[in-house]
Amino acid sequence: MLKLTIALLFLSLPAFADEPVIEAATASKSGDSWNFSVSLKHPDTGWDHYADGWQVLDANDTVLGYRKLHHPHVNEQPFTRSLSGVKIPAGVTRVFIRSHCLVDGWGAERFEVALD
Repeated sequence: MLKLTIALLFLSLPAFADEPVIEAATASKSGDSWNFSVSLKHPDTGWDHYADGWQVLDANDTVLGYRKLHHPHVNEQPFTRSLSGVKIPAGVTRVFIRSHCLVDGWGAERFEVALD
């Protein structure tokens, strides 16, 4: 009975996938704002579990920009999406990208991007 109880306990736990991995990110200045292009890889399984966004952060974790991803990319891995019009405060020379998963939340990884 104990083995059955333990087995049922594990079966009732949610299945967590890996957090979205940021494979590459670039930034380019356009006038007084910046454009970002970010490549993510995540084991999307469909509408119930997929990478659903990423942020541009400064060194103090202030959110400077957010890119919402509106659908799963099950058969498109890795995939790249862009965000334009991000205002970067004067004096900021590097930013960080952090990814988000619909199920697992914000990833622990922060991908550094130098602003040249």
